[in-house]
Amino acid sequence: MVGNWQDIKGITDAIRDNISKVIVGKEREVELILAAMLAGGHVLLEDVPGTGKTMLARSLARSIDASYHRVQFTPDLLPSDLTGINFYQPKTGDFLFRPGPVFTNILLADEINRATPRTQSSLLECMEEQQVSIDGETRQLEAPFFVIATQNPVETQGTYPLPEAQLDRFFLQLPLGYPGSDDGREVIRRHINGSPVQTLESVCSREQLLQARLAAETVYLHESILDYIMRLTEATRNHESIALGVSPRGSIALARGARIRAAMQGRGYVLPDDVQALIVPVCAHRLILRGSVRSRSTAAAELMVQISEKVQVPSEDFFQEP
Repeated sequence: MVGNWQDIKGITDAIRDNISKVIVGKEREVELILAAMLAGGHVLLEDVPGTGKTMLARSLARSIDASYHRVQFTPDLLPSDLTGINFYQPKTGDFLFRPGPVFTNILLADEINRATPRTQSSLLECMEEQQVSIDGETRQLEAPFFVIATQNPVETQGTYPLPEAQLDRFFLQLPLGYPGSDDGREVIRRHINGSPVQTLESVCSREQLLQARLAAETVYLHESILDYIMRLTEATRNHESIALGVSPRGSIALARGARIRAAMQGRGYVLPDDVQALIVPVCAHRLILRGSVRSRSTAAAELMVQISEKVQVPSEDFFQEP
């Protein structure tokens, strides 16, 4: 049964309040991650070590009464270490499937770019189709299946950049950044005697999360907003500095995310502001730029801001469902 968009606001408010007991000053980032999760997407957190990427992922996982696995990605990690393996039982002469850590609801792929491309590619089918194919047999993953991956953009020794196909499967990419002075002092106070994440209790069940996903269908998306999303993504495909623009998967993500954000803001209809809040985190990492740039992430984000400023915003004042 499809619920109401107000179900989304109630659930996300509870999760945000719970996470705020551990994470300080990252309200926007938490909002975007929740939007990605409820839209059925995955998140890539990219920033320097020690900024709270793993802590944020763990806080989210503990806030939801669902299964959770953390995998530390390393160069010697094999695809079967993630997906599982059929192993032979000498006593019975049969093969028994031993599921890997992807058979969970929330998967933390820590330092994902430290694994080889072969291992990284084992997540492609999981992230896109919520299934795993092993030895000719396909096994479905239990819904919801949500991947939070982290990577360090500074340290490149012993790392393998994510291929474009992998990046495009991430709903959004986020930097966390350093906290300000006031937030930094509060972080020290909370963590000086140990990690407060251990005391978090779940505030949302797996069933409530799935219900909230369905409730997004009740958020109204005006045709002019849909046209606005298409003009934004098409602008990236025709830009002289971009070799490959935002994919149709990216356009869908922008629309889904805007509906979730509207509900989180207490509205049953989407405004251009909802789309604009998601343009950079949803679209920038999907761009392939021409020529060499100092930093792909920074340059792509700046380019998306420039493009969004040039694309005309819908002029209608009334976006609610008639």
